Amino acid sequence: MVELKTDTAIDAMYEAGQVVARALTAVRKAAGVGVSLLELDEVAHGVLREAGASSPFLGYRPSFAPTPFPAVLCVSVNDAIVHGIPGRYRLRDGDLVSIDFGAELGGWVGDSALSFVVGTPRAADLRLIETAERALAAGIGAAVVGNRIGDIAHAIGTVCRGAGYGIPDGFGGHGIGRRMHEDPGVPNEGRPGRGMRLRHGMVLAIEPMVIEGGTDGYHAAPDGWTLKTNDGTRAAHAEHTVAITDAGPRILTAR
Repeated sequence: MVELKTDTAIDAMYEAGQVVARALTAVRKAAGVGVSLLELDEVAHGVLREAGASSPFLGYRPSFAPTPFPAVLCVSVNDAIVHGIPGRYRLRDGDLVSIDFGAELGGWVGDSALSFVVGTPRAADLRLIETAERALAAGIGAAVVGNRIGDIAHAIGTVCRGAGYGIPDGFGGHGIGRRMHEDPGVPNEGRPGRGMRLRHGMVLAIEPMVIEGGTDGYHAAPDGWTLKTNDGTRAAHAEHTVAITDAGPRILTAR
């Protein structure tokens, strides 16, 4: 069931989304050579405390997970696509880092992600990140009243496949509101004109993921959470929480 949010609720979701935006900005600023992933998680935790917000990630346990997620921030490095658990690993020059973060404030949730390179970037990494961001922009551009979920999926997939990249099979965006994951699902590839019609008040987390090697396969690391590319190539991730409105898409997690 899809809940259509009122304009007042969308405004409240914007406040939650801005906590997310501040946290991602702070984490990206703190990330540098020699900084541990646990230290980045503490930076994000600090933003939550300052805002009086809570984490929808901490303690989250979907059906596939062997244990509850132990942190407020997902940090996925190099060949990790998503769901990386922050640990003692210290960032190295040239690491490609994807961070995903959520916040709950006043009963509403925001969710967003970005990717960046620590230190000296490879041109290939910059192109990968730029493609994920361009795919996100294309998906948001298709998130208008009267379009369908398939139009968002097609816009994302066209950018990713056009660049020669893989798309993790079965992963994509989702509805969001009072809970982090709500209906409908938002695939990262699909046929235009198919799926649920978009209406004013729908709120979606749109999140393309791309794999450098062009294949779609992935596997879970021994921690049961971190998803890694099967071919060992790098991955990038971009995400925003977006409200569908009669005035056009509204990015609630805009930084």
